Amino acid sequence: MFPDVLRTVVSAAFVLGVLIFIHELGHYLAARWRGVHVDVFSIGFGRPLLRWRDKVGTEWRICALPLGGYVKPHGFEGEGASAEAKAEWQKGRTFHDKPVLSRMIVILAGPVFNLILAALLFAGLFAVMGKPASLADQNAAVPKVAALIQGSAAARAGMKPGDIVEAVDGVHMENFGNLKRLIAASPGRSVRITVLRDGHEQVLPVTVASVHSPDGATGQLGMFPEPPPPRHVGPLEALVAGVGETWVVMVSWVAGLWQLLTGSVPASQIGGTLRIAQMSGQVAAQGTSSFITFMALISVNLGMMNLLPIPMLDGGRLLFYVFEALLGRPVERRVQEAGFRAGLALILGLVLFTTLNDLSQFGLFTWLRHVAG
Repeated sequence: MFPDVLRTVVSAAFVLGVLIFIHELGHYLAARWRGVHVDVFSIGFGRPLLRWRDKVGTEWRICALPLGGYVKPHGFEGEGASAEAKAEWQKGRTFHDKPVLSRMIVILAGPVFNLILAALLFAGLFAVMGKPASLADQNAAVPKVAALIQGSAAARAGMKPGDIVEAVDGVHMENFGNLKRLIAASPGRSVRITVLRDGHEQVLPVTVASVHSPDGATGQLGMFPEPPPPRHVGPLEALVAGVGETWVVMVSWVAGLWQLLTGSVPASQIGGTLRIAQMSGQVAAQGTSSFITFMALISVNLGMMNLLPIPMLDGGRLLFYVFEALLGRPVERRVQEAGFRAGLALILGLVLFTTLNDLSQFGLFTWLRHVAG
């Protein structure tokens, strides 16, 4: 029990620490590039456990509450700063004096660095472990059973992992793509599937399951094919594949958000920091490859979440700067302040909701009801 808890804590601290650091490093480097001095670079919130000042005057902090971080550009408060703070501003190095494009670059750099990290993690994984087979490669592979869904049509018919599907009703199956198309077009039908098992042919009668969708009924066996082995790739191809994989995850993230907003996916599926910590420990136990993949996925999630047009997030600030660029003047301060208050309330509400979701998934409330009963 204790080793599992320790692994979870260490893995979560590593994942969140690295991803937060990379995010804030993006803001920091972009600020330095655009000529903005950075007052503070903090990992975590609350009381600093460690702090030091570098040769350019930036104070670096590691704080007690490791649930985020921040970079404070010089003069970030703008005209709302106190007279004492304004008196200490370094001319030409304050954030609010920079052109709107420079401010947008500084804000955008954090999420972009998370997406770049994900692409590099995927690329490194592909370069070392090989690139996983694409959907086209899987469809072209021999239809060999890797696993079965419990209670599925294939499982009830007696199919086993390792079986190779040779024919359906006497029609030879050259690859998994052929099998998938034929079964999809046969919902509810009784078919005879010829499999090769331990060098011997067996004929299994199967009633194809019927799965209903908006496009009509589709046939399903409930088996997973054995994927082709990963293909070795060079560094350049691995990098291109890493960028492509990051793009696929980004598109899936947007699709998942839309499903949540439209109610296609229940809100109970939304997880927070506690579930990330739990999953960190689980994937760490599965090996380096799974752990790196998990880090890349969380890095994309962090980058995309911060791009949402919610004040208090990077996307909300970018939205204000876009309006400033279009209008030729900053958005009124009272509008920004109202937006930030609403954004803060929304974020705090989301944190509370996801924490309750996580605790519910862990069975805490079921246990409390049991104890109370």
